[in-house]
Amino acid sequence: MRVDELMTPKPATCSRETSCAEAARIMWDCECGSVPVVDDAGRAVGIVTDRDICMAALFQGAPLSLISIAEVMSGNLYTCLPEHDVRDAERLMQQRQVRRLPVINDTGLLVGILSLSDMAQDVGRDGKVSRPEGAELLTTIAAISEPRENHWPSS
Repeated sequence: MRVDELMTPKPATCSRETSCAEAARIMWDCECGSVPVVDDAGRAVGIVTDRDICMAALFQGAPLSLISIAEVMSGNLYTCLPEHDVRDAERLMQQRQVRRLPVINDTGLLVGILSLSDMAQDVGRDGKVSRPEGAELLTTIAAISEPRENHWPSS
């Protein structure tokens, strides 16, 4: 199965200059936990999650309207192409411990996003495991759930 068969096409986006308050509003309105960050040309340059915004609120002690996405987004962006096999995308999620992959075209333009939710919905379609790799999703969830190196700020 190809990534473009499962991905969410044309996801809501924000820019580096977007405030955390606005990004949180986008997440609320779109019922999602992350927003890809794009440059003026629409190329994916990062991703911001609801957790990134919560940690900014805690550690920066400023109103979210005054904190820009550039300050909190992850610039370590792992992506895939629409024509990639979903199993390859899933392996990348496992290796990099990420729950979402922005989907870009060959020029870097954002065309979609693939999430664990997209894959889980496919696995459970019609109340049964609808693809033979369904068991692999459990491996992916376990891999991304492993604790990572502590990134807490020093006191």
